[in-house]
Amino acid sequence: MQVLFFAHLKEVTGCAQAELSCGEVDARGLWEALLERFPQLAPYRSMVRLTCNAHYATSETRFGPSDEVALIPPVSGG
Repeated sequence: MQVLFFAHLKEVTGCAQAELSCGEVDARGLWEALLERFPQLAPYRSMVRLTCNAHYATSETRFGPSDEVALIPPVSGG
């Protein structure tokens, strides 16, 4: 799957996007795969929203190999 990183998560991971091979997984499985590859994301897990194909993911969302996933950090306005 294609994973997109936004805002400061680009700096944390060192990339704006990455390919991740983890088969079909739920949100927990996706986070396990992400943290295996990018352990530096661990402190952000509780505050980052996941999207699947441009829709916010829920705990019921299934992520597949052809999906586009984005990690959206909190945004402050101003």
